[in-house]
Amino acid sequence: MGSVMQNKDGGAGLASWDQTPILSVEHLTMRFGGLVAINDLSFNVGRGDITALIGPNGAGKTTVFNCVTGFYKPTEGRTAMRHGAGLQADAIEEVTRSDLRYKESPQGSVYLLERMPDFEISQRAKVARTFQNIRLFGGMTALENLLVAQHNPLMVASLFTVGGILGIPGYKKAEKQAIEKAKYWLEQVRLTDRADDPAADLPYGAQRRLEIARAMCTEPLLLCLDEPAAGLNPRESHELNELLKFIRETHGTSILLIEHDMGVVMEISDHVIVLDYGVKISDGDALHVKSDPRVIAAYLGVDDEAEIDVPEIRHDLEEVVEELATADKSKAKPKKTRPAAKASTGKPAARKADAPAPSEIRIKNAADYPGRQPHGTKKPGPDGADNLTRIKGIGPANEKKLNALGIWHFSQIAAWKAPQVDWVGAWLAFPGRIQREEWVKQAKTLAKGRATAFSKRVDKGDVPTSKARKPRAGSKGGKP
Repeated sequence: MGSVMQNKDGGAGLASWDQTPILSVEHLTMRFGGLVAINDLSFNVGRGDITALIGPNGAGKTTVFNCVTGFYKPTEGRTAMRHGAGLQADAIEEVTRSDLRYKESPQGSVYLLERMPDFEISQRAKVARTFQNIRLFGGMTALENLLVAQHNPLMVASLFTVGGILGIPGYKKAEKQAIEKAKYWLEQVRLTDRADDPAADLPYGAQRRLEIARAMCTEPLLLCLDEPAAGLNPRESHELNELLKFIRETHGTSILLIEHDMGVVMEISDHVIVLDYGVKISDGDALHVKSDPRVIAAYLGVDDEAEIDVPEIRHDLEEVVEELATADKSKAKPKKTRPAAKASTGKPAARKADAPAPSEIRIKNAADYPGRQPHGTKKPGPDGADNLTRIKGIGPANEKKLNALGIWHFSQIAAWKAPQVDWVGAWLAFPGRIQREEWVKQAKTLAKGRATAFSKRVDKGDVPTSKARKPRAGSKGGKP
């Protein structure tokens, strides 16, 4: 689970968020019936860091938030929150082995969030959150919204309403402190002059800031923000950045945010985690993530209709072509004389299980990927190559990469089994996507000369980036 980053002196070592995490998400899995929304996800949130959780729509980001904050109980996995310094591994393991939800001590407390109800996660573990959709009390004033967030200490001070009715000194003191805290946060989000206005009357950007202020009134150690910049203009996004930096630097609060505004993410994030279809595809600092080809593919191009045409993806293809050329040259060299083989038994010599098949294109790092590389041919059949972009999920760039593997025909993809699908998915940097887009099923249909709904669109030219072309002559696999 640890991320290896470059230290300031240029040496490699564990990233800061793996050395001093405030939150550890370990092997988190969330299933809804047969749908796997989150699959074996692990990451750390560094103490005092701003950590961004990003990914395309439907990647599972909000599901992760719901698991961390107690709205969902994960199917599998552990979510450990630490109030003390260090990893506190022994304390976490002790709580895990027991039936306890947490262990509190002056030296440092640990909490297993997956075992705790949502209100206890907020009250004890000190985790607060906002939502994609604003959830203020519209009929209450801005000030009242911030007082509501402090109901726990106020209820205790009021002896659970009796002291408030009687106006005991302890309640009056707590009420005064709550008002002062509310006024402080109204000032930080620049809403002091709107303190007595109903929350519903505030501009959209002001409502977003008020939600963050309300969350901060609970004095969280971890603040989870679900798309805080959604709907904000550039000026408001800049103000949001400044507010989050202030919260982190002045109050020491760690921040975990979901955000689609890459300007916000790249400017303020210490650590970025990228999800795609519930699987982590990248984990590192902003510079590492924004140059990761897997991230570029997930956002820009491993898409059923879009062509990936960015330097990183082209570089991957060029590497494959170079590997193939190197392999060809090595084959052309004269072979060394080997000792004579033992007497033949009359049966063909068995090929080693891990050796490539004669028709397999040799990739020097093939063993780095799970499963097994599919067989390929140097050239397509005599009738020419099939238009692989007729398979939903294969754009022109992916077609070129498959061709580089020696995959030219629907019938080749139709023959793939699970090991080949896993290998190609890992090699193309989108594990699991081939199964979800049913490439093999589509290929079987197209190889029989039948059409799919998507292939009909390609044949009609309704998919502009797929560079539709006429089916090759004499091949049932190319017929529309």
